[in-house]
Amino acid sequence: MKAMLLAAGLGTRLKPWTDKHPKALAIVNHKSLLQHNIEYLQQYGIKDVIVNVHHFADQIIEAIHQSNGWNSNITISDETNEVLETGGGLKKANWYFKDEENFLLMNVDILTDLNLYDLIQQHQQANNLATLAVSNRTSSRYFLFDENKNLCGWENVNTGERKITRNAETMTQLAFSGIHCISTKIFPLIKQQGKFSMVDVYLDLSKEHNIGYYNHSDSKFIDVGKPESIAKAEVLFP
Repeated sequence: MKAMLLAAGLGTRLKPWTDKHPKALAIVNHKSLLQHNIEYLQQYGIKDVIVNVHHFADQIIEAIHQSNGWNSNITISDETNEVLETGGGLKKANWYFKDEENFLLMNVDILTDLNLYDLIQQHQQANNLATLAVSNRTSSRYFLFDENKNLCGWENVNTGERKITRNAETMTQLAFSGIHCISTKIFPLIKQQGKFSMVDVYLDLSKEHNIGYYNHSDSKFIDVGKPESIAKAEVLFP
């Protein structure tokens, strides 16, 4: 299986580091987030990885070159002209997965010990178009799932914004963790162009396709999006 690490973002929450560096190279216990996640994927036999770059792209490319990809086969998806967000970035890199049935998509600024074998197995057994890693943690934004564990909506509890895509008697709120196992059948179904989010893709497709979830609430997880989360991450992932 192949994977994509989303590393093109501006990392505005991680300032002042990202004034001079990409968030992917933020250091947690002497290793960059990029290295942590390349090595995390290796634990599950995934050594073919495409990384999208935009903000200080040259620094990421140089780090990969100097480390020989940390013994993985790393391909660059160049978004230096325009950052395309999660959906646009994946669509630009879709050629990389042409011979695959399924692949992993992951944000570079998260750290977790989630069992990827279990996520992949559940995705394959459920025959979902995509399976999203989620947990029961507090967040401002949640995906909503019906009683059959299929995506049926999204909400922002701070603003009150809500999007419902399927009727459901009961809806479960779960926080998305930035890891997806996705079928390559999704690519011809993506109608959005240019710069767009995978959230919008999933909400559109959930009307007619099953987008499921994998609950990893018993795993360690941290979004290393802010300077103060670096210290927390160093305790969680020594």
